[in-house]
Amino acid sequence: MRVHRYFGDSPMPRYAQLADLLRSRITRGVWDPGARLPSLDALTEEFDVARVTARQAIDLLAREGLVSAEQGRGTFVTARPGSERSIRLETSLRTLAEVYRDDKPQLTLIEEASAVPRLEAKDGSPAPRYHFMRRVHSRDGQPYCVISIYLDDRLFRRAPARFRRETAIPVLLDLKAGIARAHQSLRIGTADVETAGHLDMPVNSPVAEVRRVFRAADGTVLYLAEVTYRGDYIHLEMNLKP
Repeated sequence: MRVHRYFGDSPMPRYAQLADLLRSRITRGVWDPGARLPSLDALTEEFDVARVTARQAIDLLAREGLVSAEQGRGTFVTARPGSERSIRLETSLRTLAEVYRDDKPQLTLIEEASAVPRLEAKDGSPAPRYHFMRRVHSRDGQPYCVISIYLDDRLFRRAPARFRRETAIPVLLDLKAGIARAHQSLRIGTADVETAGHLDMPVNSPVAEVRRVFRAADGTVLYLAEVTYRGDYIHLEMNLKP
């Protein structure tokens, strides 16, 4: 079976993959607002796809407000993807907290219970009991991450209402939770069936998987979060030491 030169054998719908490529060109300024997109025939030839696939990709971008068809003239770029789509992953706890303090996503609770996190030896020692919450964060009706939070129950009981309605990190800092060490790791993966359903995206779409661990001076893990972000929402900035 011939492997497609652009799209390989990914199970992600071909039109969605093509839309990603075209969206990326708009984002990078290859096509500025006001520029006319290549014709369907030109897209079909360049990307080796069916005409209906090219049409579906353009229709998807049109629904996002990025392009607009003008009868008899063609399809034109009307906007670039807004910066509100991006989530900055900061590299210090204080700046990360400020990002979340200013961000007010819609929080949809999926599960809440008492649960034991999977801790690695380097993470630290477990607290006596953890409060677990799994929820989806959205902006303007668009889900962008699924997060599983394990919170030392002693901390949770100090502000349960706030932890349920707000992002957790600013609350932890407001409570002066005694965080002595904070660590964050990131890996790139693909969305499984459950994650794809929560984030309204095709299965096997790219995602960023972030794991955060905060611990006290005595080594107790106060907070563990496992977060899966849509790949198109991640924006990572780091200061590099010369």
